[in-house]
Amino acid sequence: MLITRETDYALRILQNLMDGEKRSVGDISQKEFIPQQFAYKIAKKLAKAGFIQITRGVDGGCRLDKDPAEISLYDLITVIEGSYEVNACMDPDFSCTRRQNGGCSVHPQLMAIQKTLTDQLRSYTLESLLN
Repeated sequence: MLITRETDYALRILQNLMDGEKRSVGDISQKEFIPQQFAYKIAKKLAKAGFIQITRGVDGGCRLDKDPAEISLYDLITVIEGSYEVNACMDPDFSCTRRQNGGCSVHPQLMAIQKTLTDQLRSYTLESLLN
């Protein structure tokens, strides 16, 4: 599955922050029905990618730190999931005996699908998805 529950939760966290206000992860997790520990884990990934800013302390919370028009769905998926491929053989480090022994007729077709999917995911920004 391309858009996992974790990516869906990340979208909901970002959607909750689209108004520019600072909110606690606890408040977001409660409002969006995301398990709190999972929300913290996702928020850390989003902060590491520069999508949100997390402030600790009494006035702490999360705030969107990047323009939603500059974050594509592709960016979000790769931040949350690490990478995505339509098939394991899309990974350059994957060792395929079929390709090593004369080629694979399926691989070029999967490469074309992968490119189309990547292009489509890059064409959708968080701004266009969440507004």
